Amino acid sequence: MKKFIYQYAPYYKNYKMKFFLAFVGILMVAGGTSGTAYIMKPLLDDIFINKNQQMLTILPIFVIGLYMSKGFGRFIQVYYISFIGQDIIRQVRDKLYKHLLYLDIVFFNKNHSGDLISKITNDINRIQQAVSTQIATIFQEVLTIIALVGMTIYLNSELAFYGLVVMPLALWPLSKLAKKMKKISFSSQEKNSDIVAHLGESFNNIEIIKASFTQELESERFYKHNKKFFALNMKAVKTNELVSPIMEIMGAIAIATVIIIGGQYVIDDKMTAGSFFSFVTALFMLYTPLKRLSSVYNSLQDAIAANERINQLFQEYAKIKSGDDILSDNIQKISFKNVTLKYDDKIALENISLDIKKGEKLALVGGSGGGKTSFINLIMKFYEPISGQIKFDDMNLKNIKLSNLRQNIAIITQRVYIFNDTVANNICYGQTYNKNKIINTLKNVDAYKFVSKLENGIDTVLNESGTNLSGGQKQRIAIARAIYKNPQILILDEATSALDNKTEKTITNLLEKVSKDKIVIIIAHRLSTIKNAKKVALLKAGKIICHDTIENLEKNCQEYQELNKTSKTTE
Repeated sequence: MKKFIYQYAPYYKNYKMKFFLAFVGILMVAGGTSGTAYIMKPLLDDIFINKNQQMLTILPIFVIGLYMSKGFGRFIQVYYISFIGQDIIRQVRDKLYKHLLYLDIVFFNKNHSGDLISKITNDINRIQQAVSTQIATIFQEVLTIIALVGMTIYLNSELAFYGLVVMPLALWPLSKLAKKMKKISFSSQEKNSDIVAHLGESFNNIEIIKASFTQELESERFYKHNKKFFALNMKAVKTNELVSPIMEIMGAIAIATVIIIGGQYVIDDKMTAGSFFSFVTALFMLYTPLKRLSSVYNSLQDAIAANERINQLFQEYAKIKSGDDILSDNIQKISFKNVTLKYDDKIALENISLDIKKGEKLALVGGSGGGKTSFINLIMKFYEPISGQIKFDDMNLKNIKLSNLRQNIAIITQRVYIFNDTVANNICYGQTYNKNKIINTLKNVDAYKFVSKLENGIDTVLNESGTNLSGGQKQRIAIARAIYKNPQILILDEATSALDNKTEKTITNLLEKVSKDKIVIIIAHRLSTIKNAKKVALLKAGKIICHDTIENLEKNCQEYQELNKTSKTTE
């Protein structure tokens, strides 16, 4: 609890005036509540017993004032506390999202996207209840309790002892329930992440689910996650609601004792009936904030558990650091010198050495798992080698500024990334918007014809993953994005795989034209797509088996000859 408050306390300093207004509202609620209890004394003694006509006129006005104070006070308190809580959570969510985006690719490979989404949405929402509503409720109920306790002591200190002895006695069982609640909340949030992860996986893979007719299988998997989540939620409800009977029973014993002793005081004329009923009213009203305070403290454990899950993400840091060096505007060569890369304990690339020069095209070929993607991952600095050096001219890749490096590289992959945004914004993604340049780029990739026929042309909003485009259309949008960026280094990973033969030829010719003054790396599974490559590197099990021109490989490399035969058979 202390750690939680300490973590979020710095956020509150920006809301001093709003806190002051919220505190005024809390005081109004606490004062109105205790005043309602005190009013029972003059109501009975002065009006019903002494039949005071003047008090009959004054007291109703006083009652209206008390309830107005409570009503407006609650409104002021809830509004400003909610504003503070919502704004703090907005900042935390922004901070967490930005923090995650800067983590290494390996982090996202090892963590399920559904779990991350659940933490950014569900877990942070649980924290919001704590930093706003629940903390405000604690302040309000504590002040109300202080006011009502003061009232009971003022009316009869001896009787107050019997009525209030229940408060310290209730602490032990309530603290036990709070600890149990925290454990249940943590498990519940973990299971909620499983549900979100399963939903994300199902919807992303809906085509294969339908094609395999595995709706029942996926429904059964979801049913199990959902059933466990339900069971944990019911445990949480049971634990939280146990507060009420514990407080009710202990409160009932205390009030029964007060009735016996206080009733005798009234009979013996040691206390007026009005004072007694005012005391009992205050005592009855006291147990409501006590119960609410206990329940809120229990619920607060849910937020603390969520915060621990959030902090696990904040404790993750990128191992790949950005350098300070800036690439030249005229990169001539990329050099690999004895480079070895490992994923955990698995060697992905071993002792790789080669040069890629400006104006050349290097094709990477080989079977799956050969190391082609790992080679690209190193150039993009998604991973770092465990040994060897990668240089851009004479500049070590380790020392290059990450933003500058990636600004100079464009990659077109088999998997096309389309954002739920306009065609124009998809093309100029990460670059300055220039309408004429966007249109010219679309024309260059033979895409403007179909884009202009869309409902709003280049301002048409594309669906998530570009589901309102064909495969070939999406591929051309991806190629247009790369060309619009005008990078020094162009990486093509089966960039024309989704296109028909005619369009593929058009795009290939275009790529040939725009890449003459660039360093180009081609990942290919079909050898027919690498005809224009000056050099070919055949990768197998992370090693370069052959590295030469196509003509020489066809003559001298047995592995390439076999790959060529296989490629021709499958085309």
